[in-house]
Amino acid sequence: MKHIVKIMTFFVAITAVWISLLQTAMIPQSHTWLLPLYFIVSLGCYGLLMVGIGLMQFPTCPQESVLLQQDVIEAKLFLKHNGVDVGSD
Repeated sequence: MKHIVKIMTFFVAITAVWISLLQTAMIPQSHTWLLPLYFIVSLGCYGLLMVGIGLMQFPTCPQESVLLQQDVIEAKLFLKHNGVDVGSD
């Protein structure tokens, strides 16, 4: 619930700034009408950048891989013990 409040507060602040720019003559009106589009495109670029950085820095965890394989073997043995066919090893 806290995140939705932050998002809505941010959205209201951006909308207030946009409306105030429409009311004043600081920026030409033809440019001011395009600000929401620029904002959406910038937000999309930021999202793609964060995904790309996350993929480049994706950690490998060899210890966790070994633990996961042990869990899989343990689960197969448990299922075989209970009469469930789990296929070949």
